[in-house]
Amino acid sequence: MSNTDPGTMQDSERAADPVARAWRLVLHRSDEIADAISSRLLTRDLDAYITLSPHLPDDIRHSSREHIRRGLQNLSGVGVDTATAVSLWRETGRRRARQGVPLELVLNAYTMGARVLWEALIETATTHGHVPDADLLGAARGVWANLDVQNAVLIEAYHRERDRLQRRDQQRQQTVLDGLVDGRGGDPTFAAEARDSLGVPLDAAVACVLVLADGADGDVVGPVEDRLDRQGIASHWHVRSGVAYGLVAGALPDESVLVALLGPVAASRIAVAESPGGMAGFGTAFQLALRTAETLPAGETGAVGVTDRLPEVLLAGDSYVTPLLMAEAFGDLLDHPQADTLLITLRALLAHDGSATHAAEELYCHRNTVIYRMKQIERLTGRRLSDPRDKMLLWLAVTAHA
Repeated sequence: MSNTDPGTMQDSERAADPVARAWRLVLHRSDEIADAISSRLLTRDLDAYITLSPHLPDDIRHSSREHIRRGLQNLSGVGVDTATAVSLWRETGRRRARQGVPLELVLNAYTMGARVLWEALIETATTHGHVPDADLLGAARGVWANLDVQNAVLIEAYHRERDRLQRRDQQRQQTVLDGLVDGRGGDPTFAAEARDSLGVPLDAAVACVLVLADGADGDVVGPVEDRLDRQGIASHWHVRSGVAYGLVAGALPDESVLVALLGPVAASRIAVAESPGGMAGFGTAFQLALRTAETLPAGETGAVGVTDRLPEVLLAGDSYVTPLLMAEAFGDLLDHPQADTLLITLRALLAHDGSATHAAEELYCHRNTVIYRMKQIERLTGRRLSDPRDKMLLWLAVTAHA
């Protein structure tokens, strides 16, 4: 039985292979070839790399040398270590994902590396003049076969790392959004962390867009987010206690413009509330948006702004005041057999500043009918529509009763 180490025998057999011998002619040019690859890559895509990081070009040069050195050692049968090479490709995929380098750029770099490596072999073979064509053909097959394996390993590692980073960033953003809703935006340290996590500039305007799904079928947030995105408005979304809300930031239009923008894509109740205090006021904006959305009837679709529904929000915010207000303003009106008709008439009168003529036009009835109903309303409520305070009280009560 031979005492020869199996690994040594494998290395010897590989070194004796004619294709491996061809690659050994190029082995001493490892760094030269790697630098040529780096030069081509950086000449073509320098701006893209520098935009990602000013240190990335140096990393590209170092990585190219390591890849070409390991690759030539394997191809030539000198120091074969497939496991180490695979680890290198896998780590490169992970690192490029962390650096934010587009996968297309990474794969282009590997393809260019294979091409330059092959060109170097042809040049060396031509100079030496004793590498058979069959060996060159075998070397070519090896280069492109290796490229396929490299790409497969790198792509898998890249996607895994990118997915991991996205999950981590999403979890971090959701934690930040929860903290802002809980009022932690008033802490300068937390506010700075929130701006960094969400990519919100210090002077950016901030608002809350809140969506009540109401059991609606399908994605009720996606169309809203897409609509904002098409207008160049950044938004970050989270779900809390069944309520979806987004922090929108940037050079925002005013509340009414946002409402008009989102109304056409509303598949449920949507409310918009600006946060004058930026990150510090986002918790308040969330609460206002939630109360505003809840003032819309369940099942209704549409977008509203908090400033357009301040009376409704005020009334909805205090469960003790609203019943007292309605009892005080309406008196015996709600107990009358024609209460619904009288309430409709009261709304019309209030909408037209007490004018029986204009209310009659809206209600499609005779002016005298409206006058008769108005007298009934004043008798049952004990209020006068000519009295500003009584009129305000009745208007609030009608609003609360809606």
